Amino acid sequence: MHEPTEQDIRERAHVLWERAGKPEGRGEEFWRAAEQELRNEDKSNPMRTPDTL
Repeated sequence: MHEPTEQDIRERAHVLWERAGKPEGRGEEFWRAAEQELRNEDKSNPMRTPDTL
């Protein structure tokens, strides 16, 4: 895959925020969680090769 874009992170953070009941004042927390999830997905991608590590 690729390094998550700002748009990728924004969309995932929004989903996480909605699932958590849309709490106020925790945007940064959801942003970090989304960024980490997306990066972890990339690491578990079976299509990775030494060139994409």
